[in-house]
Amino acid sequence: MGIHNADLCTEILSAHNWDLELAIRSRREYKLLFVYLPSPDHPGSPVFCQGTLKLAKIFFLSNSLKTSRFPFCAVVIAARNRRIALLQQVEGHQSPDEMISALQRVLDENSPVLVSARIEAEGRRNNMRFREDQDAAYRAALEADQARERQRIEKRERKEREAAEVERKRKEEEEARERAAQELAQKEAALAKLREEKALSLGAEPDKGPDITQVLVRFPYGERKERRFHCKSTIQSLYDYIDSLGSLEPNRYKLVSNFPRTVYGEVKLSLTLNEAGLHPQASLFVELS
Repeated sequence: MGIHNADLCTEILSAHNWDLELAIRSRREYKLLFVYLPSPDHPGSPVFCQGTLKLAKIFFLSNSLKTSRFPFCAVVIAARNRRIALLQQVEGHQSPDEMISALQRVLDENSPVLVSARIEAEGRRNNMRFREDQDAAYRAALEADQARERQRIEKRERKEREAAEVERKRKEEEEARERAAQELAQKEAALAKLREEKALSLGAEPDKGPDITQVLVRFPYGERKERRFHCKSTIQSLYDYIDSLGSLEPNRYKLVSNFPRTVYGEVKLSLTLNEAGLHPQASLFVELS
C-alpha cells in the first residue's frame, strides 16, 4: 500500500493466532492497529489481497470483529480491560485509493490524540527516569554519607581504644611504681626494725679489759669501723653489729680474715670470738656475696 505513518501499526493476524498482546503493544506505543479480515469463501479475497493490499498470499483471519461483508478491514486500538476498540472499518472491495483515503482519514482524526498521548507518556517516562536518577543519586549520596559516618565512628572508636590502652598502661605503670615504692618502704622499714633489734641485742659497747676483744672491720668501699666486744660474744654478734649500721644488706656479705684466709660463714656463727681465735683483737674484711 502507499501509506506510511508512525501512528499506524500494520499486522496481518491469522484466524488461529489472534494475539491481543499485539493490540496492547500498539496501545503502549500509541499507534493504531490495522487489521484485515478476509473470508476463505469470499471470491473477492484474492483480488483484494493482490490488487489493493499487494499481499503475496492470503491469510485467513478471525471474525471476532463481527464482520458482515468481506473483504473486511479495520483500524483498532486496545482499550481497557484487554478489549479492542474499533475506530474505522472498511467492508467490501475497495480500490487502493479508496483504502488509502479511508486510512488517512482515521489517521488524521486520531493522530493528534496519539501524538499528545505519546508526548505525555514520554514525559512520564522522563519524569520516572529523572526520579530514578534522583533516587540513585540520593542512595549513592546516602551510602557515601553512611560510609563517611562509619569511618568517622571507626576512627573515633580506634582513638578511644588507643587512649584507653594508653590509660591502662599508665595505670599499670603507676600501680607498679606504687607497689615498688610500697615494697621498698616495707623493706626499708623491716631493715630499720632489724637494725634497731640487732643494735638492742648488742647492748652498750663494753669498756676495755682483759676479756674484751677489739675488732676492726674494713668495708669494700674503703670505710673502716672499730668496736669492742666481750670475748664470749659470738661471730653472729659481729654480723649483728654490721647489720645495725645499715650500710650493707643482710645476708649479702661474709666476714673474712687474711693470713691465713678464713671465712666466718654460717658454720662458725655460734663460735665465740675467743673460740674463733679473734681474741684479743682481730682485723676482718667484708666480702660481698
